[in-house]
Amino acid sequence: MCGIIGYIGREQAAPVMLDGLKRLEYRGYDSSGMAVVGDDGINLCKAEGKIKKLVEKTNGGKNLVGVCGIGHTRWATHGAPSDVNSHPHLSCDGRFAIVHNGIIENHAELRAKLTEQGYTFKSETDSEVVAHLLQKLYDGDMKKALVELMKELKGSYAIGIVFSGTPDRLYAVRKDNPLVIGLGTGENYIASDVAAALAKTHEFVLLGDCEIAEATADGVKYYNANGHQIKKKPYTVDWDIARAEKGGYPHFMLKEIYDQPKALTDTVRPRVVGTEIDLDGITFSRAYLDSLSGIDIVGCGSAYHAGIVGKHFIEKHCRIRVNCTLASEYIYSNPITDEKRLTIIISQSGETADTLAALRLAKKLGSRTMAIVNVVHSAIAREADDVLYTHAGPEIAVATTKGYTTQVAALYLVGLKLACIRGTIEKERYEALLSGLSELHNKAAEQLKDHYVNNIKTYAEAFSKQHCVFFIGRGADYAASLEGALKLKEISYVHAEAYAAGELKHGTISLIEEGTLTLALVTQKELFAKTESNVRAVSSRNGTVLAVASRENSKIKSCVDGLVFIPECDDDLSPVLTAIVLQIFAYYIALQRGCDIDQPRNLAKSVTVE
Repeated sequence: MCGIIGYIGREQAAPVMLDGLKRLEYRGYDSSGMAVVGDDGINLCKAEGKIKKLVEKTNGGKNLVGVCGIGHTRWATHGAPSDVNSHPHLSCDGRFAIVHNGIIENHAELRAKLTEQGYTFKSETDSEVVAHLLQKLYDGDMKKALVELMKELKGSYAIGIVFSGTPDRLYAVRKDNPLVIGLGTGENYIASDVAAALAKTHEFVLLGDCEIAEATADGVKYYNANGHQIKKKPYTVDWDIARAEKGGYPHFMLKEIYDQPKALTDTVRPRVVGTEIDLDGITFSRAYLDSLSGIDIVGCGSAYHAGIVGKHFIEKHCRIRVNCTLASEYIYSNPITDEKRLTIIISQSGETADTLAALRLAKKLGSRTMAIVNVVHSAIAREADDVLYTHAGPEIAVATTKGYTTQVAALYLVGLKLACIRGTIEKERYEALLSGLSELHNKAAEQLKDHYVNNIKTYAEAFSKQHCVFFIGRGADYAASLEGALKLKEISYVHAEAYAAGELKHGTISLIEEGTLTLALVTQKELFAKTESNVRAVSSRNGTVLAVASRENSKIKSCVDGLVFIPECDDDLSPVLTAIVLQIFAYYIALQRGCDIDQPRNLAKSVTVE
């Protein structure tokens, strides 16, 4: 998604904002720009392409003189990538400059009205209406203009504003789109992500829906939708900027793959006390669980895939029916839910638009909601009835890795807790799974040892020219294969699809021909014979098979062209380890193909528009 940075202080704003914009590159973008309030009004520079073009055009920011400014990285929605469509946008009189994340749903109506009134539009964006509308609404009172602005706008937005009439002030408003205020000494910031300002401060305030921030170098004032001043409590981000940097790895994605043992430790260890699980104080009574008609797990993309793994685990051990639904489908499906259903909402960022809308709808219909998120104080975390943080740390690469595996681990914790309360799992089995889950970080660390990684890398290099790859598996392996296929296609642009292995003969096998690559996940010993039969069906049609298997299923070697083992672990927990294998496989294929691994084309890190 787009990124916002704003600065007011005593340093030159442009170099500070360039640094912040570079830290927002991971979100995905196609252009960037800055506006700085100088002695002669607002000075603007925009550039299509990478931020280095903006650096060159502004001489490292030196050409834009002033201590108050706003910057932006744009990911095109309304209007193609171009200098003109890039942010910031100026009002007709040049006195207001704005940057905007989100969607102004009534932009066409506003554009038509403003055009009739003599305002001239230069871009194709929905965002430009904000600048012209501010000019129209301003009558000498900026706070009043911002209150009226929010009444006029429909949709979701995080907006940063500078005004040449108040060169010592930086403004921001938001609704359903993330925006934080960074608190410094003699300087303050606005940002769409704490990473943009984390090199300068660890103290932040989360701006609430329909709230206004007015920042000077010496402090920040906050107002509600009616313009009344309110107090906001700062929070501290307890990770430093080094955790958001590459640490010597060539790509953020590779670093975050190797972060997974620690991320799993941080997600699981604090919640396991002896043989008990503490879900950060979240409680479920036996009577409540027995009254449930079912559980809905809702998410998008990889979060949805984590939910499918969770569905298998929870149904198996808790004996509660679980539906796993894409958030974008949930909100338009007239869902059947009420107080007798538990809705688990999964989102790495905690700001995913469709997922947030699903949360709100589930609550409106009476369901208890539980969020599994990574970002503290995010919208989903604030609005859910209960929240379980994954503690994965900052995830910069667009393709999630540790975000996904920690979501799966969190769902395992939830499943075991519910099974224990309901008495649907034998004590011996519960303790074995809990022990295995507590040791999963060690298994992940083993999976990342050189001999494992080099084996996967060799296969990736051999198969990097494939145009189409199939993933197959049964049970938990099928659930894991969905995420593997997504990883491959999103960063290497290779067409990849996952299928339940038993469905091969229901159509898919017609696509198998000589050289077609199929990745077969074979970690479930109870399903080995059936999966082996499916693998042989592919091989007999001259397809190429690379298997990802447990040691217990090593017999699969006789009918495949390549084999990658995962460390020994409980079959029910294997999706975490197979995920790591498939992440590494996708990474090295993308590397061989020369792809932009951290910022895949057309993708954004946090999708905050529908």
